Amino acid sequence: MPLPRQVFVAVIGAGGVGKCFLSQLSTLAQSLSQSPSAPTYLSLIYLSTSKKALLDADYKSQPLSSWESELQASSTAPLPPPQLVDYLVKAPGKVILVDNTSNQEVADSYPIFLKKGISIVTPNKKAFSGSSKLWEDIFNAASNGTGANGLGAGGYVFHESSVGAGLPVIVTLKDLVRTGDEIRKIEGVFSGTMSFLFNSFQPTNGGGGKFSAEVKKAKDLGYTEPDPRDDLNGLDVARKLTILARIAGLKVESPTSFPVQSLIPKELESVSSGDEFLSRLSEFDGQMDQLKADAEKEDKVVRFVGSIDVQKGDVKVGLEKFDKSHPIAALKGSDNIIAFYTKRYGDNPLIIQGAGAGGDVTAMGVTGDLLRVLRLIR
Repeated sequence: MPLPRQVFVAVIGAGGVGKCFLSQLSTLAQSLSQSPSAPTYLSLIYLSTSKKALLDADYKSQPLSSWESELQASSTAPLPPPQLVDYLVKAPGKVILVDNTSNQEVADSYPIFLKKGISIVTPNKKAFSGSSKLWEDIFNAASNGTGANGLGAGGYVFHESSVGAGLPVIVTLKDLVRTGDEIRKIEGVFSGTMSFLFNSFQPTNGGGGKFSAEVKKAKDLGYTEPDPRDDLNGLDVARKLTILARIAGLKVESPTSFPVQSLIPKELESVSSGDEFLSRLSEFDGQMDQLKADAEKEDKVVRFVGSIDVQKGDVKVGLEKFDKSHPIAALKGSDNIIAFYTKRYGDNPLIIQGAGAGGDVTAMGVTGDLLRVLRLIR
């Protein structure tokens, strides 16, 4: 019978996704500790935001029930990645690092953590959509990566929530590839923000508001970044496509190495603030109205999509027109939809659809990855 075990958890980021994850971690820790066959005890030994941290030199577990007040009262600064590696590698057991940030410095340090046997679960897209060298360094260091020697010397790495939040997008694609299917094309709506925006701008039943008004509404409802240009430039979708294209076997150097259509008018690219951008966006509604009208003449709608043509090696992000009966046209709210066209599935693609943004569903993907690591480590 397996013996009880203790696993140490370090968490970077306690904002929207991080807060939801810590709530799920608390529930999971209680459940695993009560397992009648082989209890697992999860100990939170490090928690940090960009300004504060909770840690103990003797690796005493931090309270999951009162972490917010404890963190607020803390006067300890967060450890830079090199010092965090040194701290975690000396823990008296296996360690899983949960990175709930979009921090590039932390992402760049993943290979170091992994080489030291520290596993990583994260929604951080920058680690997997940055340079191809960083991608290679991460998976050469990981026990479940391309450079694994089968001995499990490095840590494990999982990043399901880097594409589609809690939707099973990455695990599905990996299963298709590993079981020998031929990936021909991947297409879909990969941004909850863009989904909501265009479903409101041009509903399949007609109507819809001015583009600038719909952007303002999306921002007011919390669907966009504080500066909507960070969504409208298409880079978020480009990062997700970079990740999927690499898993599908394409050599993609970076998210800027293929065509990405920005919806930011050139005249507004350099305005000083998001508020100024929004105040002037209506000056350019005519351009979007024309796109809508042109699509309507063909009985179609405009949607912001990403596509990967694996056979041709083409990746692109931008506006496309779709028949109103097409699954991409018929999306509701801020849902994502990802279609995998493969040899096995033929003309009827494997479709994954659902909420592709939000703290709870993104954290669910992270928690699911944590469970994957727990099943692998000994």
